[in-house]
Amino acid sequence: MSTHKHSIVGHWPHDDSTPASSESSKPTIASPSPAGIFAFASTTFILSAFNLNVRGIHAPNVVVGMAIFSGGLLQFIAGMWEFPRGNVFNATVFSSYGCFWMSYATIHIPAFGIISAYADPQEFNNAMGIYLVTWFMVTVFFTMAVIRRNLTFIILLSILAVTFLVLAVANFTGRSSINKAGGALGIVVSAIAYYAGLSEILEAETRPIARLPRGVWC
Repeated sequence: MSTHKHSIVGHWPHDDSTPASSESSKPTIASPSPAGIFAFASTTFILSAFNLNVRGIHAPNVVVGMAIFSGGLLQFIAGMWEFPRGNVFNATVFSSYGCFWMSYATIHIPAFGIISAYADPQEFNNAMGIYLVTWFMVTVFFTMAVIRRNLTFIILLSILAVTFLVLAVANFTGRSSINKAGGALGIVVSAIAYYAGLSEILEAETRPIARLPRGVWC
């Protein structure tokens, strides 16, 4: 009789609470993780570039479409497909950050009247600060769940948590230098996420040109 083990190195950390008893219990659908990771990485990269005022850009509104369809919808769908695969962590993370991006886009769509509802710009900034602090806390909880599992995602989520906190402080204080620091951290987050997504895609190939290790905390 052979035993079935989950590989931590090759994927987002798996939920091991449901044992696989036979070959028939293997997922019958392809892993949605690469799509979710690339959607997250790309949207984060664009918004972070805007926060850094690259090419003189100060308004983040162009990221709205990306936040709705890529970081939002695609990542949410990836999370939903992780549920039937039994990956509770993946499903929760992808669907949560998918909703984050869709909610961020909603805030910046004028038709919803969210920004215009605040007569005082600092009141809106304070509200955004609380919004970002909430996601800082959620990301810390996600980081706790992957400790002693996957090194790449420990690093990714840890830096992402700091990024949310720095951007929250930028909103509370109104200091553009802190906002740029958050943008720089976001670029680092997107680079790590791109690495993880590329690693997943290469691993899915029968004859990949290379394999990118993600490591395990021993």
